Amino acid sequence: MTSPKINGHQLELFAQDFFAALEPAAKSPPPPPQPLFKAPPVPPRPTIPTSPRSPDSPPLRRIQLGAHFLEFELRRSTRRSIGFMIDDNGLRVTAPRRITLAEIDTAIRAKQRWILNKLHERGERRATREERPPVRWTDGAQLPFLGGDITLRIEEAPRSHCVFDGEARILRLGVAPGLSEWQLKERVKIWYQAEARRLFAERLDLYAEKLGVRYASMALSSAGTRWGSCTVGGNIRLNWRLVHFALPLIDYVVAHELAHLLEMNHSPRFWAQVGSVYPDYEGARAALRQRSQELPVLFD
Repeated sequence: MTSPKINGHQLELFAQDFFAALEPAAKSPPPPPQPLFKAPPVPPRPTIPTSPRSPDSPPLRRIQLGAHFLEFELRRSTRRSIGFMIDDNGLRVTAPRRITLAEIDTAIRAKQRWILNKLHERGERRATREERPPVRWTDGAQLPFLGGDITLRIEEAPRSHCVFDGEARILRLGVAPGLSEWQLKERVKIWYQAEARRLFAERLDLYAEKLGVRYASMALSSAGTRWGSCTVGGNIRLNWRLVHFALPLIDYVVAHELAHLLEMNHSPRFWAQVGSVYPDYEGARAALRQRSQELPVLFD
């Protein structure tokens, strides 16, 4: 039978009680008892950093996970289970109103390995993104489009316009005198989104026919952490920034989201559906993760 472990605090209390029980040898009070040993000071546990939040954001809750303190945003909803979402702002937990705070903390601890790994990956990607130099918005700038670079040509014009020469891979941007940089960037962003909407519709129709499914609608997304999503009702959202990547990577995301119309999960049956129209989905997943870290910073 093993003896119970006694920590340093218990030893110190024991020593104090022992010396206090002794009769003093003289009238003068004895010196204060000394602890058997002095434990080293405990350093403060690190708090996992998150991005700055707006003043009107809801207050964060705090939980200790191993050697870390984790701050997270808690939202209540009508959903039936607890959901976890990780983006550049950190962890967001969505829980039913009937679930207690203690139950939410228990659920977080049950998934703490996954949560901490994802937060670590997100932090590394954010650090890599911040280290990349931003694009200089001048004539001749190189912009990513469909897996390669296109050249931005800025020309003075009485009215703003944006025309793409696919053969020369030149994006000609006519700007009126006095146009600011943020207006120039917004005009290019609008062009990117228009190209994304056109291209995504084509690829969705192609892969929907291959999978034998029908989707209800398609919309563009600007999400910071997800390339696509699909609802039970067949509403698909695709991140417009996918147009930075080569067509095979766009096709992978399209096939992935359409396959959810057959399997609303990530089970082996789901991946079998993806693989039936896109066999190298594992390679595409790895390439998409890698390419996303290599993109230059275009828009804040």
